[in-house]
Amino acid sequence: MDAAAAAAAQKRKRAEQEEEQAATDGLDVLDLRAAKRLLLGFERRLRDNLEARMKHPDDPARFADSELALHAGTDRLRLLAGAPELFPDLVPLGLASSLSSLLTHENADLAAAAASLLADLTDSDDPSDLAGVQALADALVDANALDLLVHNLSRLSEVDPDEAEAVHHSLAVLENLIDLRPHLADLVCDRTKVLRWLLARVKARDFEANKQYASEILAILLQNSPANQKRLGQMNGVDGLLQAVAMYKSRDPRTTDEGEMLENLFDCLCCVLMPLGNKERFVKAEGVELMIIIMKQKKSAYSSAIRTLDFAMTRFPPACERFVDVLGLKTAFAAFMGKIPVNKKNKNESYQEELEERIISLVASLFGGITKGSRRIRLLGKFVENECEKIDRLMELYIRYSDRVKAETERFESLDLDDLEMDDDERYNRKLEAGLYTLQLVALILGHIWHSGNSQMRTRIELLLRQNKLTKDDVKEILQEYHDNIGDLDGPEEKEKAQGRTKEIIAALS
Repeated sequence: MDAAAAAAAQKRKRAEQEEEQAATDGLDVLDLRAAKRLLLGFERRLRDNLEARMKHPDDPARFADSELALHAGTDRLRLLAGAPELFPDLVPLGLASSLSSLLTHENADLAAAAASLLADLTDSDDPSDLAGVQALADALVDANALDLLVHNLSRLSEVDPDEAEAVHHSLAVLENLIDLRPHLADLVCDRTKVLRWLLARVKARDFEANKQYASEILAILLQNSPANQKRLGQMNGVDGLLQAVAMYKSRDPRTTDEGEMLENLFDCLCCVLMPLGNKERFVKAEGVELMIIIMKQKKSAYSSAIRTLDFAMTRFPPACERFVDVLGLKTAFAAFMGKIPVNKKNKNESYQEELEERIISLVASLFGGITKGSRRIRLLGKFVENECEKIDRLMELYIRYSDRVKAETERFESLDLDDLEMDDDERYNRKLEAGLYTLQLVALILGHIWHSGNSQMRTRIELLLRQNKLTKDDVKEILQEYHDNIGDLDGPEEKEKAQGRTKEIIAALS
């Protein structure tokens, strides 16, 4: 092509671009025709840029203009964010595939622009937009956008503020897609190295916005996903999360955002402790010891450490045994007696109530996990100390939660149940919400103490029952309801064992 022809071609391109811009300038809402014009113009610029790069790979000056035009075209596509109802018509024309391909562009600025645009296009809280945005989400997945987004995370340098912003936008797209299609949480972790990237990111020592966002995305991926919980455990994720929270064992977060990040990290830790194999990893990585240290320091992570121990020790005797061996009983029973650190955060009534329920669950797990030997003797011995003050505390808790459950039961029984259409399962769930499960755990602890046969503790329990106009039959009734509703989360064999242990306790109270 001679110089004159090249100049003419360039003039035509500029005319086309000016025509496209004129057609959409001043528009607040796009119609389908204008949207198609925008998309076709963007794809033309993308094609022109790729051709220029192929022709002149070693001469950036020869493709610089096409790159600027492509950037401008990408920015103009933001108008589509205001018209998600058009997405189903634009997807067959290449909307998702073209934007996904831009994520791989050699120019990191253009890849960042694509991530920013996708974050806008996939973000919508309006239910009427849902069908359109879901159509785009599905097309992005088909166009391999998940893999490309995660690949971009590894090639962007957060030292550069613009690239750090691109990382934030990439994480936003992942969050939006998972919100639109929850099954993608498993898919993206199976197909990409996103878990490994997020784990490395939250282990970084310095706090900043992307570390907080990474902790949030990691929590989303682990929540309700046994597959992802196992994956993270297999890549040494339990130890990695312990390293991340260990930075706060003796200091508080400096800002509200940093505090939210720490809560996200503990949420991740609790999620990852659901599989049995990860509980084992937690014990081997000295997670029990770290949580006890955090509790002793009495910083803002105090309640989160108790919650984590509760997850680790539930139906896992080795964690319970380690807890006793490393002298955790003293620290736990201080919390059980209500001796918790006071700050602005835990003055909140709901916070204190949740903490109380967690520590009750932890003590119940200890009794379930430590069934004999010197450890059992040490555990039972805590309830003899100071004239059985901890049994007094147990009965105080029993009465409080019992009254709450009775009040809720009376309330919905006084209503017209035909209008409510409340079946037995829903009634039981209402009682659980009112505190029945915690009441059952308190009754279970009382039953374990009675079952020990210690005359001093039995005498104290009988005295307190009489003072509150109760009998052992009242405790047995609560335990029988607990027995009848034990689930089989860990399989039918574990359910049978748990029911068998509960039967023994009920029999001992007879």
